[in-house]
Amino acid sequence: MSILLAQTDTTVGFLSADATLLQKVKSRPFGKQFLKVYPSFEAFKMDGNRVPQKYKNFVRRSKKTTFVIKSRASRIVKNNPHLQMLQNYPWLYSTSANQSGCGFDKDFCIRKSDIIIEDSRGLEEKNPSKLYKISATNIKRLR
Repeated sequence: MSILLAQTDTTVGFLSADATLLQKVKSRPFGKQFLKVYPSFEAFKMDGNRVPQKYKNFVRRSKKTTFVIKSRASRIVKNNPHLQMLQNYPWLYSTSANQSGCGFDKDFCIRKSDIIIEDSRGLEEKNPSKLYKISATNIKRLR
């Protein structure tokens, strides 16, 4: 599998189906998990994920939002340009396009990616997604 560089629904990101490739590119500590992005709520459920009943509508209707459920970070993409790219995959690991602990550097990103997907939005750093931790009984905003 290769490393994709693309403007995601939130900011510029590296995407891949192989987490170890992303860890090497970002010089990220091993054991730290990556976010999984899905093209639909159905793909999210087919990957074995479950949302507590009382939060299903919240998750289904949220945009540009990451959810941590049972220590797994996931996001369901609804933004059309990014969604079109994801339609070819059941899911991908995603992370911000920078070296671990550093800011965005376009030259670094281009050097480290195998495939660059640039649409009319270009490649620019923007605000990260909202982040919520969901348990069976409550929900907490982390970012």
